[in-house]
Amino acid sequence: MDEREAMRRALDLAWRGWGRAHPNPLVGAVVLAGGEIVGEGFHAEFGGPHAEAAALAAAGARARGATLVVTLEPCNHHGKQPPCTEAILAAGVRRVVVGAADPHPVAAGGAARLRAAGVEVEVGLLEEQVRAQNAPFFGLLREPSRPFVALKLATSLDFRIADPAGRSRWVSGEAAREYVHWLRAGFDAVGVGLGTARADDPRLTARADPPPRVPPRRVVFDRRLELPLDLALVRTAREIPTIVLAEPAAPADRARALEDRGVTVLRAATPEGALQELRRAEVGSLLVEGGGRLAGILVAANLVDRFYWIQAPLWLGDRGVPAVRGLPSPAIEQAERWRPVDRRALGDDTLVVLDRRPCSPGS
Repeated sequence: MDEREAMRRALDLAWRGWGRAHPNPLVGAVVLAGGEIVGEGFHAEFGGPHAEAAALAAAGARARGATLVVTLEPCNHHGKQPPCTEAILAAGVRRVVVGAADPHPVAAGGAARLRAAGVEVEVGLLEEQVRAQNAPFFGLLREPSRPFVALKLATSLDFRIADPAGRSRWVSGEAAREYVHWLRAGFDAVGVGLGTARADDPRLTARADPPPRVPPRRVVFDRRLELPLDLALVRTAREIPTIVLAEPAAPADRARALEDRGVTVLRAATPEGALQELRRAEVGSLLVEGGGRLAGILVAANLVDRFYWIQAPLWLGDRGVPAVRGLPSPAIEQAERWRPVDRRALGDDTLVVLDRRPCSPGS
């Protein structure tokens, strides 16, 4: 096995921490000796051992003189765990291959520390894949004033999210719905617009295996506080933290009625302001699941960082409900082109993941 293959293995391992390592990044590590994997690990749980420490422990004495392949630059500070740089030096690793440098101002500096101690360090192997895997982590460091925002839509082939009667259950199949529960587990909050909340009264929970370490909060964008009080979303707000975002002029009595039922009401005059309010409420990543009007507002305002598009193999026609509404119509040469970072089958459905910005350094 060469170093590139080992990095692909480390990326696969890192995914095992999804929903558990958050808010730390996903990290996987492989120890190579003589072209053979002699130890591997991943960051499995926030506060628990880091990927490098787990891989080195698995390798034991075989780590001496070996190569450590790790998706993210080893940390060089003492947080909930000791510095990974010290574990690497103690193990006698000869060479470290890093996928992406760590931009975190506290944890960074691992590569320089290792080089100063005589360890050979290479940074940048499969960097785009590493940055795409940790897009919420890099995105929050790039724009700390608002959450990383992902939009997830399950649509027909003609980009409809519901039939003419407004029925959306189920556009996508069982495999896609299982994937969405897994996806939710890695986000701080899951959001919808008022129309989707009214029509579907979704639970917006992450019924994943393993379950998320911290279940995502629920968010409803409801400018005038028209959310019906008898919805399960409201009735269960004391059990599952629920936030409603409203404009400043929304009726105070409606806010009190929601707050009496355990809902947190935040106010903002603009979509940007609403996201800033969520960030102040310690929401670092938000998965928006519709509807079409909310999706259009966020996309038009350049507030969506990633798009998870689940395409179902059916047609719903011109009278079906559009997946996105209210977008401007630029000329082709002026339209922004998004970058695909993943494509795969989910049963009979197809998943396409696209990023608005390239996952490259400084982006």
